[in-house]
Amino acid sequence: MTAATVDSFRSDAQVIGLVGLAHGTSHFYHLTLASLFPWLKDAFVLSYAELGLLMTVFFIVSGVGQALAGFVVDRFGALPVLLGGVALLGLAALGLAASQNYPMLILFAGVAGLGNSVFHPADFTLLNRRVSVPRLGHAFSAHGLAGTLGWALAPVFLVGIATIAGWRIALLAAAVLAFAVLAALAAFRDLLDPREVQHALVKPSRDAGGSILGFMSAPVWMCFAFFLISSFSFGGIQSFAPAALRDIYAIPFALATACITAFMLASAGGIVVGGFLAVRTVHHDKVVATAFAAAAAIAVLVATGIPPAASVVVLLGLIGFGTGIAGPSRDLLVRAAAPKNATGRVYGVVYSGLDIGLSVAPTLFGLLMDWRHPSWVFVGIGLFQALSLFAVMGVGSTAIRRSMGPA
Repeated sequence: MTAATVDSFRSDAQVIGLVGLAHGTSHFYHLTLASLFPWLKDAFVLSYAELGLLMTVFFIVSGVGQALAGFVVDRFGALPVLLGGVALLGLAALGLAASQNYPMLILFAGVAGLGNSVFHPADFTLLNRRVSVPRLGHAFSAHGLAGTLGWALAPVFLVGIATIAGWRIALLAAAVLAFAVLAALAAFRDLLDPREVQHALVKPSRDAGGSILGFMSAPVWMCFAFFLISSFSFGGIQSFAPAALRDIYAIPFALATACITAFMLASAGGIVVGGFLAVRTVHHDKVVATAFAAAAAIAVLVATGIPPAASVVVLLGLIGFGTGIAGPSRDLLVRAAAPKNATGRVYGVVYSGLDIGLSVAPTLFGLLMDWRHPSWVFVGIGLFQALSLFAVMGVGSTAIRRSMGPA
Protein backbone atom coordinates (compact mmCIF):
# COMPACT_ATOMS: atom_id res chain seq x y z
CA MET A 1 0.00 0.00 0.00
CA THR A 2 1.54 3.31 -1.10
CA ALA A 3 1.81 6.40 1.08
CA ALA A 4 -0.78 8.14 -1.10
CA THR A 5 -3.19 5.23 -0.59
CA VAL A 6 -2.65 5.33 3.17
CA ASP A 7 -3.28 9.08 3.24
CA SER A 8 -6.42 8.67 1.13
CA PHE A 9 -7.73 5.95 3.42
CA ARG A 10 -7.00 8.01 6.53
CA SER A 11 -8.66 11.10 5.08
CA ASP A 12 -11.73 9.15 3.98
CA ALA A 13 -12.03 7.49 7.39
CA GLN A 14 -11.81 10.81 9.22
CA VAL A 15 -14.45 12.43 7.04
CA ILE A 16 -16.75 9.43 7.36
CA GLY A 17 -16.30 9.46 11.14
CA LEU A 18 -17.10 13.16 11.53
CA VAL A 19 -20.10 13.08 9.22
CA GLY A 20 -21.31 9.90 10.92
CA LEU A 21 -21.06 11.60 14.33
CA ALA A 22 -23.27 14.41 13.07
CA HIS A 23 -25.75 11.97 11.55
CA GLY A 24 -25.93 9.96 14.76
CA THR A 25 -26.78 13.17 16.63
CA SER A 26 -29.58 13.91 14.19
CA HIS A 27 -31.11 10.46 14.66
CA PHE A 28 -30.69 10.70 18.42
CA TYR A 29 -32.95 13.74 18.29
CA HIS A 30 -35.51 11.88 16.16
CA LEU A 31 -36.30 9.82 19.26
CA THR A 32 -35.69 12.40 21.97
CA LEU A 33 -39.37 13.27 22.37
CA ALA A 34 -40.64 9.75 21.65
CA SER A 35 -38.36 8.29 24.33
CA LEU A 36 -39.88 10.65 26.89
CA PHE A 37 -43.53 10.11 25.90
CA PRO A 38 -44.50 8.37 29.18
CA TRP A 39 -43.21 11.31 31.23
CA LEU A 40 -44.63 13.97 28.91
CA LYS A 41 -48.01 12.21 28.83
CA ASP A 42 -48.29 12.39 32.60
CA ALA A 43 -46.72 15.82 33.05
CA PHE A 44 -48.97 17.55 30.51
CA VAL A 45 -51.97 15.14 30.54
CA LEU A 46 -51.73 14.34 26.83
CA SER A 47 -53.40 11.73 24.59
CA TYR A 48 -51.47 9.45 22.26
CA ALA A 49 -52.60 11.58 19.32
CA GLU A 50 -51.31 14.74 21.00
CA LEU A 51 -47.98 13.05 21.63
CA GLY A 52 -47.90 11.97 18.00
CA LEU A 53 -48.56 15.58 16.96
CA LEU A 54 -45.26 16.61 18.56
CA MET A 55 -43.47 14.24 16.21
CA THR A 56 -45.63 15.46 13.32
CA VAL A 57 -44.53 19.06 13.93
CA PHE A 58 -40.89 17.97 14.19
CA PHE A 59 -40.96 16.15 10.87
CA ILE A 60 -43.13 18.65 8.97
CA VAL A 61 -40.68 21.43 9.79
CA SER A 62 -37.77 19.10 9.03
CA GLY A 63 -39.28 17.99 5.72
CA VAL A 64 -39.98 21.49 4.43
CA GLY A 65 -36.68 22.75 5.79
CA GLN A 66 -34.78 19.85 4.27
CA ALA A 67 -35.93 20.63 0.74
CA LEU A 68 -34.88 24.25 1.23
CA ALA A 69 -31.64 23.32 3.01
CA GLY A 70 -30.44 21.53 -0.11
CA PHE A 71 -30.48 24.82 -2.01
CA VAL A 72 -28.65 26.55 0.85
CA VAL A 73 -26.00 23.82 0.92
CA ASP A 74 -25.37 24.14 -2.83
CA ARG A 75 -25.13 27.93 -2.49
CA PHE A 76 -23.17 28.45 0.74
CA GLY A 77 -21.51 25.10 1.44
CA ALA A 78 -22.31 22.06 3.54
CA LEU A 79 -20.14 22.68 6.61
CA PRO A 80 -21.63 25.95 7.93
CA VAL A 81 -25.13 24.60 7.35
CA LEU A 82 -24.27 21.41 9.23
CA LEU A 83 -22.85 23.35 12.19
CA GLY A 84 -25.98 25.51 12.33
CA GLY A 85 -28.21 22.44 12.40
CA VAL A 86 -26.38 20.85 15.34
CA ALA A 87 -26.56 24.15 17.25
CA LEU A 88 -30.32 24.37 16.69
CA LEU A 89 -30.79 20.85 18.07
CA GLY A 90 -28.99 21.83 21.27
CA LEU A 91 -31.05 25.00 21.63
CA ALA A 92 -34.27 23.06 21.05
CA ALA A 93 -33.40 20.59 23.81
CA LEU A 94 -32.84 23.50 26.21
CA GLY A 95 -36.22 24.94 25.24
CA LEU A 96 -38.00 21.60 25.66
CA ALA A 97 -36.42 21.17 29.10
CA ALA A 98 -37.82 24.56 30.14
CA SER A 99 -41.31 24.03 28.64
CA GLN A 100 -44.25 24.72 30.93
CA ASN A 101 -47.15 23.79 28.65
CA TYR A 102 -48.08 21.92 25.47
CA PRO A 103 -47.72 24.93 23.10
CA MET A 104 -44.12 25.34 24.28
CA LEU A 105 -43.48 21.69 23.50
CA ILE A 106 -44.92 22.24 20.02
CA LEU A 107 -42.73 25.32 19.49
CA PHE A 108 -39.47 23.67 20.43
CA ALA A 109 -40.35 20.48 18.58
CA GLY A 110 -40.45 22.75 15.53
CA VAL A 111 -37.06 24.27 16.38
CA ALA A 112 -35.62 20.76 16.67
CA GLY A 113 -37.15 19.90 13.29
CA LEU A 114 -35.49 22.94 11.73
CA GLY A 115 -32.14 21.81 13.11
CA ASN A 116 -32.71 18.28 11.84
CA SER A 117 -33.52 19.51 8.34
CA VAL A 118 -29.92 20.17 7.30
CA PHE A 119 -28.30 16.80 7.89
CA HIS A 120 -29.03 14.76 4.78
CA PRO A 121 -28.21 17.42 2.17
CA ALA A 122 -25.13 18.53 4.14
CA ASP A 123 -23.93 15.02 5.05
CA PHE A 124 -24.26 13.51 1.59
CA THR A 125 -22.74 16.55 -0.09
CA LEU A 126 -19.69 16.21 2.17
CA LEU A 127 -19.43 12.46 1.59
CA ASN A 128 -19.77 12.76 -2.17
CA ARG A 129 -17.15 15.53 -2.33
CA ARG A 130 -14.68 14.31 0.29
CA VAL A 131 -14.72 10.49 -0.01
CA SER A 132 -13.21 8.64 -2.97
CA VAL A 133 -15.62 6.65 -5.12
CA PRO A 134 -14.39 3.11 -4.27
CA ARG A 135 -15.24 3.77 -0.62
CA LEU A 136 -18.59 5.50 -1.13
CA GLY A 137 -20.63 2.33 -0.55
CA HIS A 138 -18.89 1.83 2.78
CA ALA A 139 -19.23 5.55 3.54
CA PHE A 140 -22.99 5.40 3.05
CA SER A 141 -23.08 2.22 5.13
CA ALA A 142 -21.18 3.89 7.98
CA HIS A 143 -23.42 6.95 7.69
CA GLY A 144 -26.54 4.84 8.04
CA LEU A 145 -24.97 2.80 10.83
CA ALA A 146 -24.19 5.94 12.80
CA GLY A 147 -27.78 7.09 12.42
CA THR A 148 -29.09 3.75 13.62
CA LEU A 149 -26.77 3.84 16.63
CA GLY A 150 -28.14 7.30 17.39
CA TRP A 151 -31.64 5.82 17.38
CA ALA A 152 -30.51 2.95 19.62
CA LEU A 153 -28.74 5.27 22.07
CA ALA A 154 -31.58 7.74 22.53
CA PRO A 155 -34.06 5.53 24.47
CA VAL A 156 -31.36 4.05 26.72
CA PHE A 157 -29.73 7.42 27.41
CA LEU A 158 -32.89 9.45 27.92
CA VAL A 159 -35.06 6.88 29.69
CA GLY A 160 -32.20 6.03 32.02
CA ILE A 161 -31.65 9.66 33.02
CA ALA A 162 -35.39 10.44 33.18
CA THR A 163 -35.99 7.48 35.48
CA ILE A 164 -33.34 8.70 37.90
CA ALA A 165 -33.52 12.48 37.63
CA GLY A 166 -36.65 13.38 35.62
CA TRP A 167 -37.44 14.25 32.03
CA ARG A 168 -36.18 17.84 32.22
CA ILE A 169 -32.69 16.72 33.28
CA ALA A 170 -32.76 14.14 30.47
CA LEU A 171 -33.37 16.92 27.95
CA LEU A 172 -30.60 19.04 29.44
CA ALA A 173 -28.27 16.07 28.99
CA ALA A 174 -29.38 15.82 25.35
CA ALA A 175 -28.48 19.51 24.90
CA VAL A 176 -25.00 18.90 26.36
CA LEU A 177 -24.54 16.03 23.89
CA ALA A 178 -25.45 18.24 20.91
CA PHE A 179 -23.10 21.03 21.95
CA ALA A 180 -20.27 18.54 22.50
CA VAL A 181 -20.72 17.26 18.93
CA LEU A 182 -20.82 20.85 17.67
CA ALA A 183 -17.49 21.52 19.39
CA ALA A 184 -15.94 18.40 17.82
CA LEU A 185 -17.09 19.34 14.30
CA ALA A 186 -15.79 22.89 14.72
CA ALA A 187 -12.45 21.65 16.03
CA PHE A 188 -11.89 19.36 13.01
CA ARG A 189 -13.56 21.55 10.40
CA ASP A 190 -10.43 21.55 8.20
CA LEU A 191 -11.06 17.86 7.45
CA LEU A 192 -14.41 18.82 5.94
CA ASP A 193 -12.96 21.24 3.38
CA PRO A 194 -15.65 21.67 0.71
CA ARG A 195 -13.27 21.10 -2.20
CA GLU A 196 -13.59 17.74 -3.93
CA VAL A 197 -10.93 15.11 -3.33
CA GLN A 198 -9.26 13.49 -6.32
CA HIS A 199 -11.52 10.83 -7.86
CA ALA A 200 -14.46 11.90 -5.68
CA LEU A 201 -16.68 12.20 -8.72
CA VAL A 202 -15.68 9.74 -11.41
CA LYS A 203 -18.00 9.77 -14.42
CA PRO A 204 -20.43 12.26 -12.86
CA SER A 205 -24.10 12.05 -13.73
CA ARG A 206 -25.74 14.62 -15.97
CA ASP A 207 -25.42 18.33 -15.26
CA ALA A 208 -28.42 20.10 -13.78
CA GLY A 209 -28.25 22.85 -16.35
CA GLY A 210 -28.91 26.51 -15.72
CA SER A 211 -32.37 26.16 -14.21
CA ILE A 212 -32.62 26.09 -10.43
CA LEU A 213 -35.04 23.16 -10.77
CA GLY A 214 -33.17 21.45 -13.59
CA PHE A 215 -32.19 18.61 -11.26
CA MET A 216 -35.79 17.36 -10.91
CA SER A 217 -35.74 14.29 -13.17
CA ALA A 218 -38.03 11.24 -13.13
CA PRO A 219 -35.53 9.17 -11.07
CA VAL A 220 -35.40 11.96 -8.46
CA TRP A 221 -39.19 11.92 -8.17
CA MET A 222 -39.23 8.12 -7.88
CA CYS A 223 -36.61 8.28 -5.13
CA PHE A 224 -38.75 10.89 -3.36
CA ALA A 225 -41.81 8.63 -3.64
CA PHE A 226 -39.87 5.69 -2.20
CA PHE A 227 -38.70 7.69 0.80
CA LEU A 228 -42.18 9.10 1.38
CA ILE A 229 -43.96 5.75 1.34
CA SER A 230 -41.34 3.72 3.19
CA SER A 231 -41.07 6.33 5.94
CA PHE A 232 -44.63 5.56 7.04
CA SER A 233 -43.54 2.07 8.02
CA PHE A 234 -40.58 3.26 10.03
CA GLY A 235 -42.71 5.97 11.64
CA GLY A 236 -45.00 3.25 12.99
CA ILE A 237 -42.10 1.31 14.46
CA GLN A 238 -40.45 4.42 15.83
CA SER A 239 -43.48 5.85 17.60
CA PHE A 240 -45.91 3.22 18.82
CA ALA A 241 -44.56 -0.27 18.11
CA PRO A 242 -43.70 -0.91 21.80
CA ALA A 243 -47.21 0.00 22.93
CA ALA A 244 -48.73 -2.08 20.12
CA LEU A 245 -46.59 -5.13 20.95
CA ARG A 246 -47.53 -4.85 24.61
CA ASP A 247 -51.23 -4.96 23.71
CA ILE A 248 -51.02 -7.65 21.01
CA TYR A 249 -48.86 -10.11 22.95
CA ALA A 250 -49.62 -9.06 26.56
CA ILE A 251 -45.92 -8.66 27.29
CA PRO A 252 -44.31 -6.22 29.75
CA PHE A 253 -43.48 -2.80 28.35
CA ALA A 254 -39.79 -3.40 29.10
CA LEU A 255 -39.80 -6.44 26.81
CA ALA A 256 -41.70 -4.52 24.13
CA THR A 257 -39.08 -1.78 24.30
CA ALA A 258 -36.35 -4.43 24.04
CA CYS A 259 -37.96 -5.52 20.76
CA ILE A 260 -37.33 -2.04 19.35
CA THR A 261 -33.76 -2.18 20.61
CA ALA A 262 -33.42 -5.50 18.76
CA PHE A 263 -34.84 -3.82 15.64
CA MET A 264 -32.28 -1.02 15.88
CA LEU A 265 -29.29 -3.27 16.56
CA ALA A 266 -30.24 -5.72 13.81
CA SER A 267 -30.76 -2.77 11.47
CA ALA A 268 -27.21 -1.66 12.26
CA GLY A 269 -25.94 -5.13 11.38
CA GLY A 270 -27.98 -5.07 8.18
CA ILE A 271 -26.45 -1.74 7.20
CA VAL A 272 -22.94 -3.20 7.54
CA VAL A 273 -23.90 -6.18 5.35
CA GLY A 274 -25.69 -3.84 2.95
CA GLY A 275 -22.54 -1.76 2.55
CA PHE A 276 -20.62 -4.78 1.26
CA LEU A 277 -23.50 -5.69 -1.05
CA ALA A 278 -23.66 -2.13 -2.35
CA VAL A 279 -20.04 -2.11 -3.52
CA ARG A 280 -20.35 -5.52 -5.18
CA THR A 281 -23.46 -5.03 -7.31
CA VAL A 282 -25.05 -2.51 -9.66
CA HIS A 283 -28.52 -3.93 -9.03
CA HIS A 284 -29.24 -1.69 -6.06
CA ASP A 285 -32.95 -1.50 -6.79
CA LYS A 286 -33.24 -5.30 -6.52
CA VAL A 287 -31.35 -5.34 -3.21
CA VAL A 288 -33.74 -2.78 -1.75
CA ALA A 289 -36.84 -4.50 -3.13
CA THR A 290 -35.89 -7.95 -1.85
CA ALA A 291 -35.01 -6.68 1.63
CA PHE A 292 -38.20 -4.64 1.97
CA ALA A 293 -40.44 -7.44 0.69
CA ALA A 294 -39.08 -9.81 3.35
CA ALA A 295 -39.45 -7.19 6.09
CA ALA A 296 -43.04 -6.44 5.05
CA ALA A 297 -44.02 -10.11 5.22
CA ILE A 298 -42.59 -10.46 8.72
CA ALA A 299 -44.39 -7.29 9.90
CA VAL A 300 -47.74 -8.71 8.78
CA LEU A 301 -46.92 -11.97 10.56
CA VAL A 302 -46.29 -10.03 13.78
CA ALA A 303 -49.66 -8.29 13.36
CA THR A 304 -51.51 -11.61 13.43
CA GLY A 305 -50.46 -12.34 17.00
CA ILE A 306 -49.85 -15.97 16.01
CA PRO A 307 -46.11 -16.23 16.76
CA PRO A 308 -45.19 -17.03 20.37
CA ALA A 309 -44.52 -13.95 22.47
CA ALA A 310 -40.96 -15.14 23.07
CA SER A 311 -40.25 -14.95 19.33
CA VAL A 312 -41.28 -11.33 18.89
CA VAL A 313 -37.82 -10.00 19.71
CA VAL A 314 -36.33 -12.15 16.94
CA LEU A 315 -39.03 -11.14 14.45
CA LEU A 316 -38.49 -7.43 15.10
CA GLY A 317 -34.78 -8.02 14.68
CA LEU A 318 -35.40 -9.63 11.28
CA ILE A 319 -37.50 -6.63 10.19
CA GLY A 320 -34.67 -4.34 11.25
CA PHE A 321 -32.06 -6.45 9.47
CA GLY A 322 -33.98 -6.31 6.20
CA THR A 323 -34.51 -2.57 6.53
CA GLY A 324 -30.81 -2.05 7.27
CA ILE A 325 -29.56 -4.07 4.29
CA ALA A 326 -31.50 -1.76 1.97
CA GLY A 327 -29.92 1.45 3.31
CA PRO A 328 -26.59 1.75 1.44
CA SER A 329 -28.10 0.62 -1.88
CA ARG A 330 -30.94 3.12 -1.38
CA ASP A 331 -28.45 5.97 -0.90
CA LEU A 332 -26.50 4.97 -4.00
CA LEU A 333 -29.72 5.05 -6.01
CA VAL A 334 -30.20 8.65 -4.91
CA ARG A 335 -26.60 9.49 -5.79
CA ALA A 336 -27.17 8.08 -9.27
CA ALA A 337 -30.05 10.50 -9.74
CA ALA A 338 -28.06 13.54 -8.57
CA PRO A 339 -26.39 15.86 -11.11
CA LYS A 340 -22.88 16.88 -10.09
CA ASN A 341 -23.75 20.49 -9.29
CA ALA A 342 -27.01 19.75 -7.47
CA THR A 343 -26.10 17.17 -4.83
CA GLY A 344 -27.47 19.19 -1.93
CA ARG A 345 -30.73 19.96 -3.73
CA VAL A 346 -31.34 16.33 -4.74
CA TYR A 347 -30.66 14.89 -1.31
CA GLY A 348 -32.65 17.68 0.30
CA VAL A 349 -35.73 17.09 -1.87
CA VAL A 350 -35.53 13.29 -1.79
CA TYR A 351 -35.00 13.04 1.95
CA SER A 352 -37.76 15.56 2.58
CA GLY A 353 -40.04 12.69 1.56
CA LEU A 354 -38.70 10.79 4.57
CA ASP A 355 -39.54 13.64 6.91
CA ILE A 356 -42.97 14.22 5.39
CA GLY A 357 -43.86 10.58 5.94
CA LEU A 358 -42.48 10.62 9.47
CA SER A 359 -44.50 13.77 10.18
CA VAL A 360 -47.77 12.03 9.34
CA ALA A 361 -47.04 8.53 10.64
CA PRO A 362 -47.00 9.26 14.41
CA THR A 363 -50.44 10.88 14.34
CA LEU A 364 -51.83 8.13 12.10
CA PHE A 365 -50.51 5.29 14.23
CA GLY A 366 -51.39 7.19 17.41
CA LEU A 367 -55.01 7.25 16.26
CA LEU A 368 -54.90 3.49 15.66
CA MET A 369 -53.73 3.05 19.25
CA ASP A 370 -56.41 5.40 20.59
CA TRP A 371 -59.01 3.37 18.64
CA ARG A 372 -57.67 0.19 20.31
CA HIS A 373 -56.41 -1.48 17.12
CA PRO A 374 -52.78 -2.29 17.97
CA SER A 375 -52.52 -5.04 15.36
CA TRP A 376 -53.30 -2.49 12.65
CA VAL A 377 -50.03 -0.76 13.53
CA PHE A 378 -48.04 -3.71 12.18
CA VAL A 379 -50.41 -4.25 9.27
CA GLY A 380 -49.72 -0.65 8.30
CA ILE A 381 -45.98 -1.11 8.72
CA GLY A 382 -46.00 -4.08 6.33
CA LEU A 383 -48.37 -2.41 3.88
CA PHE A 384 -46.27 0.70 3.46
CA GLN A 385 -43.08 -1.33 3.05
CA ALA A 386 -44.76 -3.34 0.30
CA LEU A 387 -46.10 -0.23 -1.46
CA SER A 388 -42.64 1.34 -1.50
CA LEU A 389 -41.44 -1.47 -3.78
CA PHE A 390 -43.30 0.03 -6.74
CA ALA A 391 -41.26 3.21 -6.43
CA VAL A 392 -37.86 1.63 -5.90
CA MET A 393 -38.24 -0.76 -8.86
CA GLY A 394 -38.78 2.28 -11.06
CA VAL A 395 -35.22 3.43 -10.45
CA GLY A 396 -33.03 1.27 -12.72
CA SER A 397 -29.46 0.22 -12.09
CA THR A 398 -28.25 1.76 -15.37
CA ALA A 399 -27.91 5.15 -13.68
CA ILE A 400 -25.64 3.61 -11.05
CA ARG A 401 -23.36 2.17 -13.76
CA ARG A 402 -23.17 5.56 -15.45
CA SER A 403 -22.45 7.58 -12.31
CA MET A 404 -20.10 5.23 -10.48
CA GLY A 405 -17.86 4.11 -13.29
CA PRO A 406 -15.12 1.57 -12.57
CA ALA A 407 -14.36 1.05 -8.90
